Amino acid sequence: MSKKAIVLLAEGFEEVEAVTPIDYLRRAGIEVIIAAICDGGVADTTGSLAVKGARGIAINADITLQEFVTGQKTAWDTVIIPGGMPGASNVAASKEAEALILYTALAGKPVCAICASPAVVLAPLGLLSGKKFTCYPGMEEKVRDGKYTDESVVIDDNVITSRGAGTAGAFAVAIIGQLLGKAEGDKIAKAVLL
Repeated sequence: MSKKAIVLLAEGFEEVEAVTPIDYLRRAGIEVIIAAICDGGVADTTGSLAVKGARGIAINADITLQEFVTGQKTAWDTVIIPGGMPGASNVAASKEAEALILYTALAGKPVCAICASPAVVLAPLGLLSGKKFTCYPGMEEKVRDGKYTDESVVIDDNVITSRGAGTAGAFAVAIIGQLLGKAEGDKIAKAVLL
């Protein structure tokens, strides 16, 4: 059975933190669904659903998060939340994203967040409470009840966190390791010369 990941994109996301996991997971044979968090939840007139990142690079999503949640067209094995600002804040403001993230966590599936997202998205949902985590330097001050470390990637139970764009490769490999096993993660790391 193929594994499936959903990546949440909101305007202002950090491009490297989105594209790297999408690329690496697809290389590993994991189906990746890119879900746009957007006002109104509709594609533009060309049928394209482009979400603009923090550096002005637009990525076409596969579906809006609203459509994904409403349709429940597929089960998923993990949710991935890139950082970037205001991307992380835009994810945190979405009730659909909140529900999907909490459902994923309660099901014991990996919830993966990088950069500002551990502090801005996961902490307010209580998902870092008592857990070891990492995030973009300085953002840890927003987390009152987690155990911050400056490691590149931290896995605590079903929560995977990482620091920023420079750790996106290691973050993606850790996600692959959780879904398919460490050997598969190592195989991708070697293939991309990480």
